[in-house]
Amino acid sequence: MKSDKEKIDELIKEALSVEEAKFYEDLDEQNLLGKLGQVHKGKTGWLATIMTIMHVLIFIVFVFCTIRFLNAEETNELIKWASAGFLCIIFMGMLKLYIWMQMDKNDILREVKRLELQVSVLLNLTEK
Repeated sequence: MKSDKEKIDELIKEALSVEEAKFYEDLDEQNLLGKLGQVHKGKTGWLATIMTIMHVLIFIVFVFCTIRFLNAEETNELIKWASAGFLCIIFMGMLKLYIWMQMDKNDILREVKRLELQVSVLLNLTEK
């Protein structure tokens, strides 16, 4: 037995032209790498690219801080390198949070477009 979503999808595909059907297929759910790629392709893709580069650099600084922490012998040095490492972790978390929020925003926009398309197709079907 088909679900309601599959029935609606079939009705929509039947009512669409070839070009509109291709657009509808492009609005389908993406995998994680596809979503990440969309973040880097959008209007603020340049910002996401810069943040990704910064994330890699901060990770390198974090590894450096960890090595220095493990090799430190004085308490002051331990505190200094541990604090720097925690700041790196916090900064990396904030950068990841921004990217995930952009991915979520793109998902919501894609669903709104799907709904708009479904409403317009259903209106066309009822007018016929």
